[in-house]
Amino acid sequence: MKDDSRQLEFMEIDLSEKAEAAAVPVPDRSTIAQSAHNTMQHRGGVLSSEASFVEEAKRWADVEGEVSPWIPFMSYWPTYGVMSEAQRKWYLYWRKEVRQGRYPDTDLSYLFVHIYELINGIGWQNSQEGYDQLKQLWVNYRERLPQLNIYMQEWMVDYVLVHEMERSLSEIMDLSGGYLPAEMLDMELQRILQNKVSEISLNMLQRYYDYDITLSKFYRDGGKEVMEQYIPRVMALVQSYLERTRQVGLLPEFQPNEERTVERVLFRKAVYDDSIYGRSVSFRYMPVGEQAEFVQMVTRIYRCTENKLRELLGFRGRLRGQTLEPELANLIERYLDKAYAVEQAETVEQPMIRIDTEKLASLQLESEYVRLALTIEENYVSEVKDDEVNNADITSNPVDALHARDESTTTGVSMDTDPSIVEIATSAPPGLISLQWDEIAEADLDAEWLLFAKELSPQQVQAIHALLGENPDTELIRLAEQYGTMPALLLDEINDVAMETIGDLLIDGDRIVPDYIDVFEHVKR
Repeated sequence: MKDDSRQLEFMEIDLSEKAEAAAVPVPDRSTIAQSAHNTMQHRGGVLSSEASFVEEAKRWADVEGEVSPWIPFMSYWPTYGVMSEAQRKWYLYWRKEVRQGRYPDTDLSYLFVHIYELINGIGWQNSQEGYDQLKQLWVNYRERLPQLNIYMQEWMVDYVLVHEMERSLSEIMDLSGGYLPAEMLDMELQRILQNKVSEISLNMLQRYYDYDITLSKFYRDGGKEVMEQYIPRVMALVQSYLERTRQVGLLPEFQPNEERTVERVLFRKAVYDDSIYGRSVSFRYMPVGEQAEFVQMVTRIYRCTENKLRELLGFRGRLRGQTLEPELANLIERYLDKAYAVEQAETVEQPMIRIDTEKLASLQLESEYVRLALTIEENYVSEVKDDEVNNADITSNPVDALHARDESTTTGVSMDTDPSIVEIATSAPPGLISLQWDEIAEADLDAEWLLFAKELSPQQVQAIHALLGENPDTELIRLAEQYGTMPALLLDEINDVAMETIGDLLIDGDRIVPDYIDVFEHVKR
């Protein structure tokens, strides 16, 4: 048999001299930025690339483009100078749409050019306006262009620091899924704990817990939403209680020499002219996250809250580990019992009360006929003489007299009308009712109790009176029906006032807490 097979022969080729030409790596944006900055720095008065961009941006700032077709645009260093004429026309049209609240699909490079304008102070009159525009760009394009998140979470932080908009840091953290540089998170937490604890969020606190709360089955199976709702309230509750009873808060005490200073380079990897706001910004903060005592406290508060909510939601199992001191645990559990009960009660649809104004007016007129007829029946002649209305001649019968009265008033209600009818027709509010003590007892009260009494509404005062009476349950039901609400809601509103003034819950189990019952011994009824 003939063998047609052939031996393969290989030839060696030496590529060592030009091996680096085989692949072209994608350069990093920061490398290109630095290179462009270095090569275009001032040369005999020539502007740097960043300053040139800013000057050109000012010329294009108020130009509104006409409708133009989308042209693809991708550049590692996007500026007006690298756009073609067709790309520039699309950019100006797209930017006009964005400024009017419409966000059509576009390329990331177009988006960067507009962002560069805003961070360089172009396209807005005040810093809040610029912040809002940056936020809207982020929110509306983050899902379509996920790469945007990497840059915006840093540039937004820089913008806030430059313009001293500290209150926006929490919002940036929420937009970035909980991310903030550690030192900035410490600074923001310190601000919130010193000013308004209710602004704290579960997102913010996650970094300070000593374990990963997201691994919990309760957290994954719906507990996250419940914890996001209640953790800020519980933290505010504990902070208020500690300040009132121990003259301290949740924030650990620091020595002045523990404060740290950080210098942050602004708008990394962006076309930014550092002659506008400077190359970097410095800020000071306390390292809250390094305080073991604080970490243990907030972790125990979280565990206590989650365990109580597990109980209320019928979720099996409880978290183990170090527990919160009984005094604070009892405070949290009592609050959650009440708050959760109210949340459940509010889900029950309340009956709608409507007043038929035409029927009310008819009843009012009939009542006036009866009243006037009865009056004239006793002394008809004397009534006609003495009861003249606006000098009208009344010579016939009671109906004529009544119509004369109706025509003389713009409200359609006689000044002599039955007071109960007037009260219904005008929906007059109840008389002012306040919580008052005997003079001797009031002189011994702390200022917080006087503030508590001042903040109560008339309905809440009546509810407290009901609780102090012989039949509190019956009185509360009657009072709730009178005001179209439920007893539980009335009592919860009182607890809300108590938390804001005395820093503790006043009512537990539909009764005044025994610790405070002595305060109400000398309340005037």
